[in-house]
Amino acid sequence: MTSRFGIQGLNLCAGFVGSFLAVSLAVGQTTPPEPPLPQTPPSAVEPMQPPDNLPKPQRGDRTRNLDFLFEALKVAPDDVSAKAVEDRIWALWLASGSDTANLLMSRAKSAIEAQDIDLAIKLLDSIIEVKPDYVEAWNRRATLYYMKKDFGRALVDIQQVLAREPRHFGAMSGLGMILQEFGDEKHALEIFRRALAVHPRLQRIPDLVKSLSEKVEGRDI
Repeated sequence: MTSRFGIQGLNLCAGFVGSFLAVSLAVGQTTPPEPPLPQTPPSAVEPMQPPDNLPKPQRGDRTRNLDFLFEALKVAPDDVSAKAVEDRIWALWLASGSDTANLLMSRAKSAIEAQDIDLAIKLLDSIIEVKPDYVEAWNRRATLYYMKKDFGRALVDIQQVLAREPRHFGAMSGLGMILQEFGDEKHALEIFRRALAVHPRLQRIPDLVKSLSEKVEGRDI
């Protein structure tokens, strides 16, 4: 069951994504134009990715396990505890339940490590075709599109991620970074704050919230 926060978060994030996509389509573009200055802060350049070494995913009801872990994440007493819970969430997200998807994801990971981004995207295309409800295939492809500065396609994939998992703090942080690329600091701040509501000890995001708060809330919008 999606929580009340999840529904509200999905509506907000989908609204931002939809607005950017509408602008792109209105001018006949498949991707938004190159963002104007200011540039993305150095701390926001690299999108959030799951760690390489993750625990085995929990057995049992996946939805209940995720709900439990997200509640634990909100009350984690320190960064070490929060990181342990975060890793367990990533482990569940990455568990596709499909041998074919797992094999293709492994090959996509190898392609990324070899810096063959185009091949990795093609492999992720295949995963999504085989298993369209696999959230991490969408999320990984969104990250690769972001790295290629193909923000239009990145936004489409982020929308797919958040439609399936509104609490996906990785996708929300990516959306915030794209909004920053376009100079929309107000909405980037809102998204980063929403990500922190899900994951209060999310790395790097508190610093971004602090710097954006000083810029946005110190002036009329």
